[in-house]
Amino acid sequence: MTRTITVGLDGSSESRAAAEWAAREAALLGLPLKLVHVWEPVPAPMAQAPLLGAEEQHWTERVPREAAEGIQLRHPGLKVTAELLSGHPADVLTDAAKGGELLVVGSRGLSGLGGFLVGSVALSVVAHAEQPVVLVRAGEQAADEHEMDPVGIPSSSTAFRPVVLGLGIESPDEALIEFAFAAAARRSTSLRVVHGWNPPPYYAYGLATDVELHTALAHRESVTLAELLRPWREKHPEVEVTEESSYGSPGNHLADASREACLVVVGRRVRRNPFGAHIGPVTHAVLHHSVAPVVVVPHP
Repeated sequence: MTRTITVGLDGSSESRAAAEWAAREAALLGLPLKLVHVWEPVPAPMAQAPLLGAEEQHWTERVPREAAEGIQLRHPGLKVTAELLSGHPADVLTDAAKGGELLVVGSRGLSGLGGFLVGSVALSVVAHAEQPVVLVRAGEQAADEHEMDPVGIPSSSTAFRPVVLGLGIESPDEALIEFAFAAAARRSTSLRVVHGWNPPPYYAYGLATDVELHTALAHRESVTLAELLRPWREKHPEVEVTEESSYGSPGNHLADASREACLVVVGRRVRRNPFGAHIGPVTHAVLHHSVAPVVVVPHP
């Protein structure tokens, strides 16, 4: 199957921002872009109304066609296709993206607060997709991913901001790390690895007053993180890497780091259980509070 970048499109501002981000990423990767608009059929009594049915059908056909035409004009070298499918959006998008490189969806921005308002469709897609899923907030612009120009004006012509990787050191996954290094390499930018840690429960009560214990634990975490990343630095010498191992909530540290990032990369451990898919508390927090686009990489 041809590797593609798939993006969910519903005509909203957040999905249009997602489509633009996906087009830029497809250009970086040299891959085709597939726009998928999912039409949820109206209930039978409403569908029988001739004017309503005709108007809805006309609108659903226009959305992917006009979006594809616009993206093709702005990205003339990009191969763009559009599909109109019917069914439950999360299920259809997940199925349509199988075998592809990335699945991109939009999330509404929280005006004045920063971060995302993640809807049920986006969360379901993140929880069930087989490939990395990118969430892009409404209003995201190409210039947001880049450093300010010398006079402090946003510009897409300057260098990319760093890629941020949220990494746990207990059981790190190679696919997650490789994705982050590759994303930084194709943007010719640096990689900022953020690791948040908390002491084991039996240390917690004495940590606040035992400075030596806190220092020892912090040193251990930093050394472990550095050793973990050493072979990846050697594999990707073109990527400048900074490591941050900090006491406290990983989700909070990543949300703070997202303010100066072009992309935040986090993982989702794939778990098969009768209660359904599980996103994980750190990834869930990052999805809701990151300012930059977030990519969630599934791994064993």
